[in-house]
Amino acid sequence: MITLACVLTAQHPSLSGDTSSHTLSLRVAFFYTSLYLIAITQGADNPNALAFAADQFDSNHPRECVARSSLFNWWYFSLAVGITISVGVVGYIQENLGWGIGFGMLCTIMLGALVVFFLGTPTYRFYAPTPGAENPFALLARSLAALAQHDNATSSSLLGNKKEYQVEQKEDAVKKEEARGIVRLLSIWAACLAYGVVFAQFMTLFNKQSRTLDRRIFGSLELPPAALQMLGPATTLLFVPIYDCVLVPMLRHATGTPSGLTLLQRVGTGMTLTLATMLVAALVETRRLETAREHGLVDNIDATVPMCWAWLVPQYVLIGVAGVFAEVGMQEFFYDQMPGELRSLGMSLYYSVIGMGNFISGALISLIDRITSRGGGDSWFADNLNRGHLDYFY
Repeated sequence: MITLACVLTAQHPSLSGDTSSHTLSLRVAFFYTSLYLIAITQGADNPNALAFAADQFDSNHPRECVARSSLFNWWYFSLAVGITISVGVVGYIQENLGWGIGFGMLCTIMLGALVVFFLGTPTYRFYAPTPGAENPFALLARSLAALAQHDNATSSSLLGNKKEYQVEQKEDAVKKEEARGIVRLLSIWAACLAYGVVFAQFMTLFNKQSRTLDRRIFGSLELPPAALQMLGPATTLLFVPIYDCVLVPMLRHATGTPSGLTLLQRVGTGMTLTLATMLVAALVETRRLETAREHGLVDNIDATVPMCWAWLVPQYVLIGVAGVFAEVGMQEFFYDQMPGELRSLGMSLYYSVIGMGNFISGALISLIDRITSRGGGDSWFADNLNRGHLDYFY
C-alpha cells in the first residue's frame, strides 16, 4: 500500500498539490491505514515468530537447550543486519532514486521472505494442543482469580467427598503458583521499562545531537545525521559473534551455567550498560554545549558546532552492546518463564517494554518541556539545542 501510494503520487504530481479536502482526506486515510497495518502486523508477527522459532528446540535436550540460547543471539544479529541495510542502503535509494523504488524493493523482499518461510514448512516442529486444554488466556484469568481468593474451607466442603476436595485443593495450588510466577514476571517487566525509556533516545535525541556536529568525512563528504544510527546495529553485528563464540564459552567455564550468564544476570548487565550510555551521553552533550558557548554559537540555530561527529560514537556503541545483553536476555527470559501455552504472550511482554518505553519517554519529555519553558525560559528541549539542556535530561 505504501509503495502504491508513492507510485501514484509520483505519476500524478498534481495529487500532492491538490487542495481538495476530499482528495486530501482520501490520501491521508490511505497513508495512515498503511502505517497502522505495519504496526498491527508487527504486533502479531514479532512475538509469535520468535516463540515459534524457539519452539523448534527441545528444552529437555542439553545440546538443543544451548542451541536455543544461541538462537536468541543470532535472531537479534539478523535484525541488526536488516536495520543496518535499511538505514544505509534503502535510505540512500529512497532519497536519490525515489520512494516508490525503495518501498517496492522492501515489498519484494517481504514476499521473498514469505515464500522462504512457507517452503520450510516440511522441516518445522509442530506441537499438537493438549486435548481438552483450556484457552490459555482463560487459564491465566482463572489462575489470577484463584490467587486473589483466600482459602476458606467451609463446613460444607468438609462434608463433601474428601478425595475430590483434595484434588481440587491441589489444582488450586498449582493455579496459584502459576499466577504468582506471572505476577513476579510483571514486576521484572516493570523494572525493564527503564531500558525502554533509554532506548527511545537512540532514534530521537541522539539523532538531534548529531545534526549540530561536524559530520564531514574524507574531506568534503558529509554524513547524513541518520547514518550515525547505523553505529548501534553495526556494533551488534560485531559483538554478537564475539559474545556467542568467545564470551559465552569463557563465562560457561567460570560460572557453570550453559548460557554463560543466567538470564537475569544478562538483563542486569544490559541495564548497567544503559546507565553507562546515559552517563557518556550527558558528558558529551555538556562538552558540546561548552564548545558552542566558546565559539559564540549559542544563538545561531543553524550553525555547525566545531566538534567532530566521532564524539557520539561511544554512546551509540554502548547502546548497541547493551541491547545484546538486555534485549536478548529479556527475549529469552520472558519466553522461558511463561507456561508453554503463553509463550507468545511472554514475547509480547518483551516487545511491550520497547513500546511502553517510548510512551514513557514521550510523556517525560512533554512534562519536562512544559515545566522548564514556564515564564518564557528556554526549554531543555528547545529547537535551538545550544540553548537546551539535553545533558540534564540524560
